[in-house]
Amino acid sequence: MKLRKSRTPRKGHIQIIPMIDVMFFLLATFMLASLSMQKLDSLQVNLPEGQAEKLSEHKPVTLTLTKNSDIFINQESVTLDTLADKLKPLLGDAQQKLIVSADNEAPQGVVVQAMLRARTAGVQQFLIAVKHQ
Repeated sequence: MKLRKSRTPRKGHIQIIPMIDVMFFLLATFMLASLSMQKLDSLQVNLPEGQAEKLSEHKPVTLTLTKNSDIFINQESVTLDTLADKLKPLLGDAQQKLIVSADNEAPQGVVVQAMLRARTAGVQQFLIAVKHQ
């Protein structure tokens, strides 16, 4: 009687190419998800171009000025007379910074007057929003 030789068992190996594909897919997914989580409470305006550091505050207060001289605080419409009264409760501490998001075609006088009223409300530092080049 003739017996067959038993086959030597193959050793398993890990295919690394599908794992790399999955890792790149997860990386891209998390990058896009983190970009969509960034929220700035301002209206769409035509910002001037410039270079500035990225904002690192968690809940910023935004002062938006449109080209029609409309003024908004975090998307809430205000006037120059009521700006300081509406802004005071939103300022948490003395180090609170105000983001000024003024349209490129907004009248300079209105922007300056709004910033002066914000200063009377207690704002110490202003951050000017610009469009990255």
